[in-house]
Formats: sequence, C-alpha cells, structure tokens
Amino acid sequence: MKKLSMVDKGFLIGESREQPMHVGGLNLYTLPEGADEQSFLEGLAQNMRDAEALLPPFGDRLKTGRLGTLGNIYWEPDPSMDMDYHIRHSALPKPGRYRELFNLVSRLHGTLLERSRPLWEMHLIEGLQNRQFAVYTKTHHAAIDGARSIHVSRNMLSPDPNHVRTDSPLSLASWEAYKANLREGKKQPYSESELRTVNDIIKSSFGSGVNAINALRELGRAWTDSSSELAVPHLHVPRSPINGKIDGARRFVAQSWSFDRIKRVAAAFDGTFNDAVLAMCSGAMRKYMMLHSELPADSLKAMVPVSLRQESDLDAGNAIAAISADLATDIGDPAARIAAIQASVRAGKDYFRGMSNAEIELYSLAMAFPTLVLLPLGLISRLPPYNLAISNVPGIRQPMYWNGARLDGTYPLSIVTDGMALNITLVTYDKNVDFGIIACRRSMPAMQRLIDYMEDSLQELEDAAGFAVKTPKSGAKPKVVKKKATARKPVAKAKPAPKAKLKPKTKANAKTKRKAATGTATKKTAASKAASSKPKTKPKTKRASVKKAARAKVNRAKPKAVKPKNAN
Repeated sequence: MKKLSMVDKGFLIGESREQPMHVGGLNLYTLPEGADEQSFLEGLAQNMRDAEALLPPFGDRLKTGRLGTLGNIYWEPDPSMDMDYHIRHSALPKPGRYRELFNLVSRLHGTLLERSRPLWEMHLIEGLQNRQFAVYTKTHHAAIDGARSIHVSRNMLSPDPNHVRTDSPLSLASWEAYKANLREGKKQPYSESELRTVNDIIKSSFGSGVNAINALRELGRAWTDSSSELAVPHLHVPRSPINGKIDGARRFVAQSWSFDRIKRVAAAFDGTFNDAVLAMCSGAMRKYMMLHSELPADSLKAMVPVSLRQESDLDAGNAIAAISADLATDIGDPAARIAAIQASVRAGKDYFRGMSNAEIELYSLAMAFPTLVLLPLGLISRLPPYNLAISNVPGIRQPMYWNGARLDGTYPLSIVTDGMALNITLVTYDKNVDFGIIACRRSMPAMQRLIDYMEDSLQELEDAAGFAVKTPKSGAKPKVVKKKATARKPVAKAKPAPKAKLKPKTKANAKTKRKAATGTATKKTAASKAASSKPKTKPKTKRASVKKAARAKVNRAKPKAVKPKNAN
C-alpha cells in the first residue's frame, strides 16, 4: 500500500457533488486509411482491457481508516477490478460535430467518480466527421497531475505510424518498459530509489529554514506595501460573477493555435511563452467581462500552477505549487498590459527563487489554509484567493500515433471550484498549442465565445508588436492550425473591366439630372414647339419643283390618241 501525501489528500477532502476533483483530457484522432471505425475502436478497447497488472493508480482503490478522509489514506490493489466498467465505447449521432462532442464531454466531466473503485474512466467515442474519433479520459487529481498524465499518454502513443501495440498501454510491464526507454534515451541510469515522491523530498529537506524565513518576510511586505508587484492569494482579488458558488453542470470548449505564432509574440515583448499565453487570456477575459458581465475596477488575478516534479520522477502523484499572477485586465493597451503581467510573474518567480521544492509546497499548503476555512463557511466568494486558473502543461513536440491512428489534438480538462468558476489549461503538441477551457455552466454564460475573444486578443498583441497578420476567426472547433498560403503575384497587365450594368435611377439622381437640364435651356419658344410638332421630311430643292411643273403643262397640251375603227 502507498500512503497519499497531504496534497493528494486535499483533493479528496475538497470534493463534493458540485465540485468534482478529477482532471481529464480529450484526444482527437484520425483513423488509419482503410480502417473500419467500429472494429478499430473495439480493438483499441480490447487491447486496453488485456492487462494482467495495471500501472499505479489505475489498478488501485482508496483505503481509509475509522477517521475517513481526516485520517491516513492509502492506495491498495482492487481485488475485483472490472475493466469493462472503466473502459467504455460510446457514439455520437452521425455526422457528429464538435459541438455535440463538447456537450457530451461537458456532461461526462461533471459527474463524480465512484470512490469504491479505481478513480478513472476512459470513453472511446465514434461518429465524428472526417473519419475522426475521440478519446475522453478522466482521473482523480488525488492520483495524478498534469505532468504525469502526459507520460501516461505518451506510453500509449508512438511516433511510428506503422507501430501496433501488442500489450496494454495501461499494464505495469508496459509502464516499466517506458521508464527504462526514457532513461536510456536520456543516458541517465536512474535507480528506483531515485524515483522519489514529494513526501520523500519533504522529509529529506525539511531542515532548511532560512529561505522559508525570507519568504515569510517578503510575504508580509506584500500585504503591507501597496507598491509591491508580488500578487498574493486573497489580496486585492476583485469580486466578480465568476467567483461565486458553482453547481455541478459544466461547459467545455477547445481550440488550437500555432506554437510559433504565440512564441513570436513573446519574443517581440522580450517575454516567455507563458507571458504571451497569460496576456492572450487576459485580453480575452477583459473583453468577456466588458460584453457579458461587469469588468471589475481592480485587475483579475490568476492561479498559475508550477510543476515541482523532478525530471526523473515519473511515479509521484502530485508535485505542484502555484503562484498568483496579476492579469492587468484594468489596462486597455495590450503592450502595457503584457508588461504589467511580466512584472507580476517575475515577482512571483523571484519570491520562490532559492526555495526547495519542500519549502514551496509548505508555502502552498499555508496559502491554501484560508480557502479550507472559507469554503465550508460559504464565504469563499467574498474573499476569493484567485479569479481563475491558467495552467500550461508541456506536451509532446512531434506527431504521434496510436496503432496507426494519427493524434490530431490533445485538449485538457481541469477543475473549477467555488470562488473560481473558470479554468484554462493548455498543452503543447507537435506545432500547436491546444487549449481546453472548462467552466461552471451557470456562472459563465456564453463561455464558448472566449475562443473568439482569445483570437482577438492575440491579434491585438500582434498589432502592438507591429507584425499582425489578420486571420479569420475559427470558432470553437478544434483543428490543426496550418500555415497560410503565400499571396499571389500581381498580374503584369490588367484586363479592361467590363462595362457596368445600368442601375435603376434613384430619386436623387433624377432630380440632379433635371437641374442640369434646366440650367442650359429653361423654356422653349412657340416656333420651336410648332416645328417640333411637324413630321420630319426631307426638304425639296427649287430646281426639282420647276421641272415637275413644266412636265404637267406639256401633258395638258397634247391630244388624246384615238384608236381607228374598222371599215367593216
């Protein structure tokens, strides 16, 4: 049995029907050429189920003592493991759109995991257009964090499109082989004793207290000095509609942006990739609050998780802390806004600089204590620690395949809580950045429009940097962002344009023409009127008239000819 750490245990204590504490992911795949959708997905599901021993914690269930979650909690093997319960095959009515897929995932993510069983589910979803299928997974946050979930996903995938798995990617044997290959590839022969959990790190470094004292001194200065750039939970966090009580219904949307595009914005402002992402989200939230709610006078604050996971540590449950970032939503100019965000993030990093992972984790637990007190009292909306969460999880930077099916995008789903009804999480995959946005359905109406506002915000940053290229809004559908086609060269000699067709005259045009005509000839004379009334004939010359009269006179003078009669 393995004992849960205090961080792991906190996710169990804070869970309720309205506030599930699991994280998830939605992966989009394209079927291999010639593959039948139903049989291919059934083969994947069967391959997942064929595992004698599962990697932790997929084969483990919770074990508590008499004190329940207030006492010690352990992971123990589930003696009656039912893989058919955990791996499910679903379908959308064809042709399934992303809208229907997001609605299905929203409902699945809003339901609690059964605590008497291992805390995870996997749904293989068919019926999408363009020969795509989806895989939605959810796992309790007490068992896994974002960094480890990337390793679990990578164990299922391969960069070789022709590779076909024979063993289950959830099997313990497959997991051990994955770790061995990872160490060999990095040429770092780690031993099992070096793959320590966060609890082990805390025990080994608990004696160091100098940095903790300095951190407490800096924390006191942040509370008393208004000029301090360090953002602290619960301090100057404005109340807004997204910081009230939530219900159990969720709304999920997703979208992809080019990694190079966001990275270019970061470089233009001498910042990091995370700085550009926070500025992109900040501009979107500013526009959303202005159009659908009320923009607070004080800036919104975001919880930004920071991974404490050692590079060699693949088995720990959670190894995370968090800093508070000022999103500068009270600043209209995008250049000034990203500068303020950079200053806030820099102050947060400087605050943690020199601290060990154990000290950072202890600080995070201390900062979470007011939340644990305010939540059961129903006062968290009056003194929220943050307004929203924005998390960046480094992903896989090359195309990947699952038994020949190409992975098109991987979109994360995280947690929303009372007092913080919105969570934006992003994963870098191949050449893209895949955003997954989850929110309380009641607290954030029209939340799906954040996708459009994020594109607008990114374009504003590009304008401020001086190299913006306008791109059409892509809506809420996730897709791989492609490079734009180059502009066509201008033709050397343009062809004459065809004559335009006459348009019906408007009253204004007719009036103008009448004025123009009366300006040159206002009235006609009587003679001209009479002349205009006669039929127009060709006038005869004088000589022709004389000749006709002479011929008439000669004809009158000649006698008529008489025919002779017969003598008989």
